[in-house]
Amino acid sequence: MKVLVTGGTNGMGKGVAKALAGMAGQTPEVILLSRSQDLCKATVKEIERDTANKKTSYVVCDLARLGDVRNAVAEIRARHGSLDGIFINAGLGYAARRVETEDGMDPHFQVNYLSQFMLTLNLLDLLNRSEDGGRIVFNVTHGGRIAWDDMQMERSWSYVRGIHQAMVSKRMFLAKLHDLHRGLKGSTLSFLGFEIPKTVWSNQVNIIPAPMRIMAALMKGLGRFISIDRCGAIMAPLFTEGQDESLKRSGKMITWKRDRFTEIREDDVVLDKVSQDRLWEASLKLCKDERTTRIAESLHTR
Repeated sequence: MKVLVTGGTNGMGKGVAKALAGMAGQTPEVILLSRSQDLCKATVKEIERDTANKKTSYVVCDLARLGDVRNAVAEIRARHGSLDGIFINAGLGYAARRVETEDGMDPHFQVNYLSQFMLTLNLLDLLNRSEDGGRIVFNVTHGGRIAWDDMQMERSWSYVRGIHQAMVSKRMFLAKLHDLHRGLKGSTLSFLGFEIPKTVWSNQVNIIPAPMRIMAALMKGLGRFISIDRCGAIMAPLFTEGQDESLKRSGKMITWKRDRFTEIREDDVVLDKVSQDRLWEASLKLCKDERTTRIAESLHTR
């Protein structure tokens, strides 16, 4: 088994990477994708120390740069002939003010959604080569709206709105991928969204303002947070379960409730085909990448 984890050096991504690498009786290969080489190296050492699994590797990629995404795709394709799973997880959280990426976009929209849209489309063929049925698990939360006339939030910005817009975009993307692949003869790929039932205690706590840190500490004491290790233990089965079970979950948004996976009703705005197509086309224009556009077009014509 070979799984790519975006944002694999912290939070949910790190928890999933450690849980997969440490699975009893297996030696899965985990590929971390992160913008920090130092964190990648440290996380690989930590995983090797804690699990004795020596098959963890990494790819350095800053998702705030589309050029980095192209380079990461080329590196992954050169090093790996197939993938069994991808965890679309990397994302920005708190931000004190609005900035723009070098590509001229809101960082939350680009990092949390657009760059991973581009990454995913360019790696679909590697997932198709999985002998166990490739699957993509998206780290998502419910709610959110797309500001169609101000997607980069130049006129009205907040980091909370940025996060929610990226989340609803990811959910539209996975719903469209599911529909497209159910129409492809012989497709064994599955796409699902997972919402963690509690906030994951991560390094975000170190960068938020002091009043928010105090509130977070109080919430932690009340049991409102979950550790990254517990998060990984909950999610790991989504990458290792059988193909038939994974396909049954495809297209759905699920959470963990009463010690089992439970489906969450998806918002109508996410399931709206017109909105899905509008986002798909807008995303391709923003990527400005010929290969990504060709792949997207081929999914509609096959």
